[in-house]
Amino acid sequence: MAALAYTGGKREINYYFSVRSAKALALGAVLLLTACHAASRRYRGGDTCEYLLSSGRFLGEKVWQPHSCMMHKYKNSEAKNCLIDKRVVFIGDSRIRQLFYSFIKLINPQVKEEGVKHGNIPFEDKSASIKVDFLWYPEVNGSMRQRIKSWAEGSVAKPHIIVVGAATWSIKIHNGSNEALAQYKINITSIAPLLEKLAISSDVYWVLQDPVYEDMLSESRKMITNEKIDAYNEAAVRILNSSSRNSKAKVKVFSVSKLIAQETIMKSADGLHLPESSRDTNAMILMNVYCNKIMKPIDGSCCQPQPPLTLIQKIAFCFFTLSIFGYLIISLIHRNNYRKNKSCTDLESGEEKKPAISTPNVSTLEMLLHCFCKLGLIMTYFYLCDRANLFMKENKFYTHSSFFIPIVYILVLGVFYTENTKETKVLNREQTDEWKGWMQLVILVYHISGASTFLPVYMHIRVLVAAYLFQTGYGHFSYFWIKGDFGVYRVCQVLFRLNFLVVVLCIVMDRPYQFYYFVPLVTVWFMIIYATLAVWPQIVQKKANGSCLWHFGLLLKLICLLTCIYFLSYSQDAFEKIFSFWPLSKCFELNGNVYEWWFRWKLDRYVVFHGMLFAFIYLALQKHQMISEGKGDPLFSNRVSNVLLFISIVSFLTYSVWASSCKNKTECNELHPSVSVVQILAFILIRNIPGYVRSVYSSFFAWFGKISLELFICQYHIWLAADTKGILVLIPGYPMFNVLVSTFIFVCVAHEISQITNDLAQIVVPKDNLTLLKRLLCIAGFFSGLHFFSAMQDQSRH
Repeated sequence: MAALAYTGGKREINYYFSVRSAKALALGAVLLLTACHAASRRYRGGDTCEYLLSSGRFLGEKVWQPHSCMMHKYKNSEAKNCLIDKRVVFIGDSRIRQLFYSFIKLINPQVKEEGVKHGNIPFEDKSASIKVDFLWYPEVNGSMRQRIKSWAEGSVAKPHIIVVGAATWSIKIHNGSNEALAQYKINITSIAPLLEKLAISSDVYWVLQDPVYEDMLSESRKMITNEKIDAYNEAAVRILNSSSRNSKAKVKVFSVSKLIAQETIMKSADGLHLPESSRDTNAMILMNVYCNKIMKPIDGSCCQPQPPLTLIQKIAFCFFTLSIFGYLIISLIHRNNYRKNKSCTDLESGEEKKPAISTPNVSTLEMLLHCFCKLGLIMTYFYLCDRANLFMKENKFYTHSSFFIPIVYILVLGVFYTENTKETKVLNREQTDEWKGWMQLVILVYHISGASTFLPVYMHIRVLVAAYLFQTGYGHFSYFWIKGDFGVYRVCQVLFRLNFLVVVLCIVMDRPYQFYYFVPLVTVWFMIIYATLAVWPQIVQKKANGSCLWHFGLLLKLICLLTCIYFLSYSQDAFEKIFSFWPLSKCFELNGNVYEWWFRWKLDRYVVFHGMLFAFIYLALQKHQMISEGKGDPLFSNRVSNVLLFISIVSFLTYSVWASSCKNKTECNELHPSVSVVQILAFILIRNIPGYVRSVYSSFFAWFGKISLELFICQYHIWLAADTKGILVLIPGYPMFNVLVSTFIFVCVAHEISQITNDLAQIVVPKDNLTLLKRLLCIAGFFSGLHFFSAMQDQSRH
């Protein structure tokens, strides 16, 4: 009864909520969110610099997250490159001096805070011609005004960055009197126009006063209350905003320090000065505000302008626009033809006439335009998410709960949707789809949670990536070995399905092919498998059944392949020479070299070979009936099955213990290519030796497994952000709800792209050899044109 109720309930849900209705809901959500974000940026402003300077929250205890944008963590070399030949000046009291020291430590971490407390402190980095000065002006008074005036109106060289702030000394010296506040307002009013004048050519920041921890203040500072500080801050903001109202230049108010201090001031040593971690955060914010627009880091979206459209992106936009109009025109024509040919009663015979059938060419064209129409709309969403400054982005922040709790939820869902398999062979289609599905879901959680910082998780995810490549070796070897089909059609179909989405994204998102490293990796390994088996002599199962010598011939091929892999993995020069030849260099270079490609290839260099070898051994055992694959039967005899199952479990756990005790990524990555196969084979045996386990699969995981490639690629831009470095924020302020909504849209888009790819594969890669040859010539022409426009684009950039 329970099973009947479950089946009936599932049918009812599917009737009201299908994949099609889910996609319609996702489309509605995208349109609504796009309109809301566009309206918000139109009426509230979308300047991420203002957000960076004024708002944010702590992730954990130390990581500061600005509102709506990502903050880059600058290294010393990056800070120097940004500030080369620049002069920076900090003007103010001891709090500004603290900020000064944190700032110069970003340039030179060896600097010690040994300067005169109540005096000027110079700093210079001669290697990069950087000058950073602290000028002691603890009060906003005539002396400070005179210094600022010398830059604004005099012939003295103006600093590139000016950071000003002071108030606590005025409160302390004058015992918090109202007269001191009134004089402070007068002084700031006289200084504000000068600051505005400086802001035309320099970056000027006014630092608001941080709150104090009143219970910890010494007796000589008890008059510095948060109420007085708020009054001084309010006066400064009102006067500076009033001064800049009719001016193009604007003094930037650095108010975010107040928010940081509110969370951390209780850790202060004296109740007045911020702890070191907090002032370091303020210095990093300053560096982001000034340097992001210069350095343009991938993982720093704050203060970065929207990149201009490239020539290739403009051509792609025109192509998709024409496809949409073309599809609408053809649809209207077909609708009119349908109305004219609508079935009607023949007056003479009384029979119903059938409407005229559309010609195949027209239906193919309509299908092609329909696919490009949908793809154009989807690519618009991709561009809006990760290139236009429309949707928000945030940094990742890893906690154990953010990774392991979603994994538990996914596991429960996967077990809940357990069904019987149609066949019970080892690694049957339903099982491999299930395997791909749960691995992809785990990898997605790993990416969005930022779990790469936790080494044990990183090493287990490396095994999952290796398992994908293992399946590549197993699946393609099995196909070629059993079918013996080495035709061009098969190769083109596989290459098209693997690479179509990535090629489109390279065009639309202005990224190199190697950026989507997994697809080039799988593509190259597929070609290696094909070349290994297709070259003379072609050895397939049908031929090998006639003589055992052919099996030794195949093993000899595999040994030659292993030798080549070993040689290339330890000869970086030889590897780079192969892939530095044009046109391979256009596909495999990243940042001007192929090192990244060599590193990625080397990381899992043996696992595809292991997959091919496993397929050969398994198929040989299957051919000689040495394994039992009946429903409910163990794979081997009971004794052998129990021994292998015990060894597999021990091996599986041993690898996990080793991965958890690994000291660093470099050491782990060196051993990973040789040992990852242990856990992969252990999992396969655990999953397949017991007959009852082999006879069931999770339809939930298998559904995701069928679109695993699209999920892996799409996550780069419409689930994560800033090319996977951050998280896309569609609904700010509600992290969990945001993840649910963005995930729902992301999965719907990936499924739709999978269907588009399958439809286009049937059109672009026909079975007829002559037609296929013509299509290949067209594709070659397309890539030639793409290369030509890419060269023009590079030339214009230089």
